[in-house]
Amino acid sequence: MAVFNLYKLHFTSPLHISDRKNDYGTSLKVIQSDTMYAALTACLAKIGEKIPDGGNLGFTISSLFPYYQESGNTSPIYFLPMPLQTHMPELKDVSLAKKVKKVQWVDSKLYSIILQGYSLFEVFEDYINKIQSSYLTNEMLPTAGDGSCEFIKSEVFQRVRKEDRTGQEDSLPYYVDRLTFSNMSGLYFLVIGDSKLLDKALKLLALEGIGSERNVGFGFFEYEKDTIDIEIPTNAGYQVSLSLLIPETPEQLRQLLSADKVAYEFERRGGWITSYTESVLRKDAVYGFLPGAVFCNTCKEKIGKIVNLQPYKEDKALLPNPIWRNGISIMLPINLS
Repeated sequence: MAVFNLYKLHFTSPLHISDRKNDYGTSLKVIQSDTMYAALTACLAKIGEKIPDGGNLGFTISSLFPYYQESGNTSPIYFLPMPLQTHMPELKDVSLAKKVKKVQWVDSKLYSIILQGYSLFEVFEDYINKIQSSYLTNEMLPTAGDGSCEFIKSEVFQRVRKEDRTGQEDSLPYYVDRLTFSNMSGLYFLVIGDSKLLDKALKLLALEGIGSERNVGFGFFEYEKDTIDIEIPTNAGYQVSLSLLIPETPEQLRQLLSADKVAYEFERRGGWITSYTESVLRKDAVYGFLPGAVFCNTCKEKIGKIVNLQPYKEDKALLPNPIWRNGISIMLPINLS
């Protein structure tokens, strides 16, 4: 049994998480670990904390995943990403295949069963009927009128941006997808290592907000600590990532991929620099594996590296300070049948 510390973020205002296309009309529902780590690093710099060489703050975090909590007196249901490679059931009713494939999130108690290598769907009565939208849990989640699970609500509304492009102000309408969370729900992340600097940074980040549209009040949150128990297998042949992962070396990448049942998705990470004086500059870009990826087991609790995305032009740095992107991922062992 592995016990992880975690931080629950309950948002007190709407949240918008931009995708890499900066399409404000659609919000992501997960904050990746490298984004959160960068925000924490920026907060530490603002309060005068010295950023260690190499950008390592002494802790590793997962990406931010959803949790549902009905009230302050009830226990939260923590969801983890469904591994991309798992044992699929032999369904007598093939019409259920789409329902099974729709599952993206599994509560932490059932997740332990998946890590052991068992399918949750072999017994129809026990599990398939417990799929609620893209969530799988023994508990009941709130639903909308159409029967869809709706503890994370998405609402698109119109805003107007004023820009001076020709000497006159033009009103430019655009749409923003804002997320709100039912009851006491929100997002959470796991942490391993020394969280002393994390605690300092999170106090400021809660006041500044995270995500886009912070200038109009988005992204503010309250937080508290908790723990989660996950039963992990021994001698597992594979491992699943819970954070954005950037392999340390080409050799490590080859080792991760050196098995038949690996499965992964990756994404280009970069974007605009958010500090006011350098907001016209783009960071360098790097590709990272997204959470839920399944690799050959390295028998390590965490793997990956931190890279510097400081932009250069003709071998000259365009910023006086490095731009750290954390690609160290928390890993859990998993058996695959």
